[in-house]
Amino acid sequence: MSSSLETEQEMSGTIVAVCVSPKKGMIKTVIDSGIVEEGFGIRDDAHGGDWHRQVSLLAIEEIEKMNQKGFDVRPGSFAENLCTRNFELSAASIGKRIKIGQTIVLEVTQIGKECHTRCAVYNKIGDCIMPEQGVFTRVISGGEVKPGDSIKYI
Repeated sequence: MSSSLETEQEMSGTIVAVCVSPKKGMIKTVIDSGIVEEGFGIRDDAHGGDWHRQVSLLAIEEIEKMNQKGFDVRPGSFAENLCTRNFELSAASIGKRIKIGQTIVLEVTQIGKECHTRCAVYNKIGDCIMPEQGVFTRVISGGEVKPGDSIKYI
């Protein structure tokens, strides 16, 4: 029988990369830390704004799978904002909340996305996993995010 503490530990992971870009549809650059702004997203990121996809998340394990298939990809290659490790993004559902560090709360608004056109990501590597693996959120409360921060469902 699992205790609630074991369940909570199983559902927590870490942030391994924070990524931003000046324009939508571009491969993002890894930064040391980012400021997540309530109702906006990550400061200096093109996806920030008053809409439902303010911060995107992708598991580093999915990026590693792409590398095993022969692609040369890294955090930010799929235009995701946050890369996670040991966090079950597949357990995300619309409306579920995610806490990062001590202050950041995100609410899941979309799982996957339809790509209407071939973006810079697809053009560079010939494939994109965000339509199936990406999780999109809006910011409920902000703060600083950096690699090593904890991430869990609340």
